[in-house]
Amino acid sequence: MSKPVKDLMTREYEERYGDLNGACVVSVIGLDAVSSNLLRRELRARQLRLQVVKNSLARRAFADSAMAPLGAVLSGPCALVTGGESVIDVAKALVDLKKTYAKLDLKVGMLEGDPELVTVEKLAQMKNRGQTLSEVAMLIRSPGGRLAGCLLSPGGRIAGCVKAVIEKTESGAEGAEPSAN
Repeated sequence: MSKPVKDLMTREYEERYGDLNGACVVSVIGLDAVSSNLLRRELRARQLRLQVVKNSLARRAFADSAMAPLGAVLSGPCALVTGGESVIDVAKALVDLKKTYAKLDLKVGMLEGDPELVTVEKLAQMKNRGQTLSEVAMLIRSPGGRLAGCLLSPGGRIAGCVKAVIEKTESGAEGAEPSAN
């Protein structure tokens, strides 16, 4: 490959992956063309993208970005999977697709620019942003719900007693005969 072509590819990698702070590395070397096409179609349906990269050019493109640790582990035939709301969503999708495409080799992933790389299987076990936010909201809401229950409980008892007294006086008033004067 000529130097101008390598420079073009490196710039393309920089443009495509320069703003990212995480991705998953996989190998699709064992998949035949039909399976590879079906895998890409399923990934696109989940708003994910798989691209086979030339390792040396990807390392050069990632050198000055948050993806530098990921570039260091590129060896052998590699493809980057990106997209989704977070890398955890990508990892969960890949683990799910691994059941269908047994020859898909899951390697490592990088989460939020963290230089420590994690296996795709471990990333898939983590909670994604939506799950974490819903758990935090539940934890915030729980003490408030308990406090509201404590405040409303005595008021509810008093309201029940008042209602019982009203019902008793109304039924007593209906059953009583008017007195003669």
